[in-house]
Amino acid sequence: MTAPLDLDLDIDAGDWTKAEVDAIENAVVAALDGAVIDGALWEDDAVPTDGTPDKGDGASLLSIAPVIEVGVRLSDDASVRVLNRDYRGKDSPTNVLSFAALESADDAADFMMTPDMPLILGDIIVARETCAREAAEQNKALINHLVHLTVHGTLHLVGYDHMVDDEAEEMEELERQILARLGIDDPYEPIEDQDVETGQ
Repeated sequence: MTAPLDLDLDIDAGDWTKAEVDAIENAVVAALDGAVIDGALWEDDAVPTDGTPDKGDGASLLSIAPVIEVGVRLSDDASVRVLNRDYRGKDSPTNVLSFAALESADDAADFMMTPDMPLILGDIIVARETCAREAAEQNKALINHLVHLTVHGTLHLVGYDHMVDDEAEEMEELERQILARLGIDDPYEPIEDQDVETGQ
């Protein structure tokens, strides 16, 4: 079970609906739950505090932190383009950016210097126009695409990456599992004849 979440969600720009904002909040929670199940940010010396039996092999820091802090900014292409240029050297907008505060479980353990200190994971920024364009091009419901990208961005905050094939396969499989629990089809499979509005 994941520790309590302190989610700082702000709408910086763009025309976001309440349903999209709610779905994005739920996606962050689902991604963290999936990461705990998968053993993300595992610390061998940690003792479970969530009621799971202590097998002496450690616990995910995501389950033992007193609180987890994540920032989500819902934005537009112009803002994301600047961030993408300044931090990644790519002068174009992208769908989602993640700025992780941690690189590993060791970093997470360092952050948790006292029992009441929150585990700060970092920030996710989502660009509405790019997401909407991609959803239309891929014949996907926008809300499902936003959920997928939020899950993807959240997993980056807890150490998952896709720079090499093995890591990409692991991350994509975890995304599929999380999205399936949310009732969303495999985002990596081509979608044919799906209603873009309903996702059905």
